[in-house]
Amino acid sequence: MIALGLSAHGCRPATEGMESPLTMAVGTYTGGTSRGIYTFRFDQESGECLALDSVETPNPSFLIFSADGRRVYSVNEMNDSTAALSTFLFYKSSGKLKPENTVLTHGAAPCHVSTNGRIVITSNYIGGSLSALPLHGDGEVKGHGLAQYFGEAHGVDSVRQITPHVHCTAFSPDGRYLLASDFSADRILRFRLTEGRDSLLADGTAAEVEPGSGPRHLTFAPDGRHVYLINELSGMVTAFRYADGQLEQTQSIVADSLHARGSADIHLSPDGRFLYASNRLKGDGIAIFTVDKKDGTLAPAGYQPTAAHPRNFAITPNGKFLLAACRDGNVIQVFRRGPQTGLLTNTQRDIRLSMPVCIQFAP
Repeated sequence: MIALGLSAHGCRPATEGMESPLTMAVGTYTGGTSRGIYTFRFDQESGECLALDSVETPNPSFLIFSADGRRVYSVNEMNDSTAALSTFLFYKSSGKLKPENTVLTHGAAPCHVSTNGRIVITSNYIGGSLSALPLHGDGEVKGHGLAQYFGEAHGVDSVRQITPHVHCTAFSPDGRYLLASDFSADRILRFRLTEGRDSLLADGTAAEVEPGSGPRHLTFAPDGRHVYLINELSGMVTAFRYADGQLEQTQSIVADSLHARGSADIHLSPDGRFLYASNRLKGDGIAIFTVDKKDGTLAPAGYQPTAAHPRNFAITPNGKFLLAACRDGNVIQVFRRGPQTGLLTNTQRDIRLSMPVCIQFAP
């Protein structure tokens, strides 16, 4: 892996000062002109960005920062035995990335990665499995991943659910459990973390959803008492109450009214008052919901059209902006959020980049 010159358009060179800057990393698919991960400085007051650095790595379709911000863990979403997890040292002041190591996941097409600081988990879409990679005390990945905790395929969709697919994982706020979306079995799997929190124990099914739903991504509410799931095939958002590893469904509400079967990502605003879910393939955009502060139920608030294929999006920590990575539009769109309505306004401050698919802000 070698460092690259940055070629994203819509950002000034990194020479001007900014207020309230965030540093962000963007993962891409590298089948176009992109060659890996790009870093930017983003001003969460003005919505302006500065291009910082880039590094070459194949198909870094999902990435995360370590809790201390010193490393970036990125999947290499390859559909064969070269599928891997790559680790980069990260220098926040400059945005520089330095390759540290790459280890095989032994599970094909890893499409999501999460960590609790003791272990890194990749969700392997084609492999239909999870891979667990223990960390050294300083956050370095040690050893190779071992594909395990396999999902199943008994969904009703005769095209999309005929083989197992695991799409994402989320550690519970109390650090005791891991939840995983079992796409082709229409369920959320539950795992207990061992006492050292560096390995998993399969602990059954946390919840089932309607047949043919295709559960994709899930997120915990800031209060830790509610979980929200976006279902790719049905286009529904499912809301749950959460307590001690248990999920109780409270609501199912439409995010994709066009039934395009391409719902993708889901996030809450930092204050927990609004929920957003992205849809692709038809009517590309982001569905917006208000969240009832008492019981966590949702009500439609609006819909924001986007460029083509909004696979992933991120909301700035101060809640003022939502950035949407639109893969087929080759653009990251910057939207300003209305603090009282939750609605989005396109700032036209586009960040032009080939096939962006994941946005993460450094801690």
